[in-house]
Amino acid sequence: MAPKAAYDRIADWYERDFLGAGDAETSDGNPRALGGLLAGLLGGGNGVCLEVGCGTGVHADRVRGLGWTPVGVDLSAGMLGHARGRLPVAQADAVRMPVLGGAVPAAVAVMVHTDMPDYPAVLGEVARVLRPGGVFVHIGVHPCFCGGFADRSDPGAVVIGPGYLDGRWTTESWTGHGLRDKVGAGHLPLPRLFQAFLDAGLVLEGFTEHGAPTPVVLGVRARKPL
Repeated sequence: MAPKAAYDRIADWYERDFLGAGDAETSDGNPRALGGLLAGLLGGGNGVCLEVGCGTGVHADRVRGLGWTPVGVDLSAGMLGHARGRLPVAQADAVRMPVLGGAVPAAVAVMVHTDMPDYPAVLGEVARVLRPGGVFVHIGVHPCFCGGFADRSDPGAVVIGPGYLDGRWTTESWTGHGLRDKVGAGHLPLPRLFQAFLDAGLVLEGFTEHGAPTPVVLGVRARKPL
């Protein structure tokens, strides 16, 4: 299980070096490279868009540019210290968000599901706070091609070893320049991830992938039924 607020100790590095890297906007899997993916899945709208696990708030401008009003929730005080100038935020566990049931028309979770020890419970909480007909966008590391079991040192020939079916928390990583080796990550095989959406009562509407030649990111658009 991940330690609570694991990102507190790396928040400054995350903001300065990880998001601030010169290749961040073109690096597969870096949150700053996913603006187009987020826009395509979320689309334009109005009202509050709740970002679950908002981190330093890097997506707030993109969400705002689509017409939504971004509001964030995150467990890490260190990450929220960077986010407060970008959007309104609350410090809270994603499985117990300080949001009224049926209150928000949209929610997003971007590159965070492997940081959450019980993502199925998070999806249940997302379904609770969404209003009927509300949309939820999940963008996360691809369950099939990323994890402690995947060696991506050669992007043209990703090697998948044993461990895809193992959902344990791990700091095993093919690189020392990312996040997994610093704070660890969980893993949900693809069927378990999709089943968690269904168990939460969300209707799956669309899918996309990002990264080449082997995808790094999986995007999902879902909706709470009317």
